Amino acid sequence: MELKNICKSFDGRQVLSDVSLVVPKGSRVLISGVSGRGKTTLLRIMMGLEKPDSGEITGAFSKQAAVFQEDRLQAEFTPVTCVKMTSGAHVTKQEIRAQLAEVGLEGHLDKPAGKLSGGMRRRVAIVRAVMSDADIIYFDEPFTGLDGETKLRVIDYINRHTSGRTLVFVSHAAEDAALLNAKEIRV
Repeated sequence: MELKNICKSFDGRQVLSDVSLVVPKGSRVLISGVSGRGKTTLLRIMMGLEKPDSGEITGAFSKQAAVFQEDRLQAEFTPVTCVKMTSGAHVTKQEIRAQLAEVGLEGHLDKPAGKLSGGMRRRVAIVRAVMSDADIIYFDEPFTGLDGETKLRVIDYINRHTSGRTLVFVSHAAEDAALLNAKEIRV
């Protein structure tokens, strides 16, 4: 995927100005910067959810998954069901349960997602995206609400289960680039 001279404004306020970047297939990119610099907007443009005012995007991926800032889980469904809805018929509930356990959710797999803490819901959303068959996965501030130990556990999970896939992260924490083996791009 290549972005050339992307510009975006909201209500006369320019958020992105001539942003250009290349995201090679199979790479990992971390977009960092202070709040209000357009990181999420850039991610939404890459996903096709937002249109740039000007600029060009070429080479978009066909199958996408995302972890948004809001978890977007069905509150009445269990974590296993939330993941199963996007993982495809080839993925068994046993595999889903095993991967949810890898991020520390064993013992909470039969509760409705709405009864889980924010950090637990965040981990369900991450597993849901990782277990999809997407070519590219977008992560918008994926570690919000996770303590340091849990964050490292989730990063280890992501690193082990996404080999060969393209990953694009948005984070305020530039040190996440090294933990995720990602190229940092500042906006």
